[in-house]
Amino acid sequence: MLAALVDLDVHVPAAQSLKDKRGVVKHAIADLRRELNVSVAEVDHHDLWQRAALGVAVAASSEAGARKVAQQVEQRLARDPRLEIVAVAVEVVGSEQ
Repeated sequence: MLAALVDLDVHVPAAQSLKDKRGVVKHAIADLRRELNVSVAEVDHHDLWQRAALGVAVAASSEAGARKVAQQVEQRLARDPRLEIVAVAVEVVGSEQ
């Protein structure tokens, strides 16, 4: 089994408070969980109004499958007009057996 670990740094330009940011980020997290069946958490920038860091974990049976879902995560967030993706890092860990 393999896992893809996706670190995303996002900008929430319309957020004027932590409450605004939380609403956008919570909605994005719920969408990723529902649509792609991945584990997601806000992992950094908790005290900044317009920035969030999301950590996503994807379990897969092959590296190609893990990278495909990681790409879908990025594409899904890119479609959300309330977010701008600043940086993405993908790491595949584990070994095929």
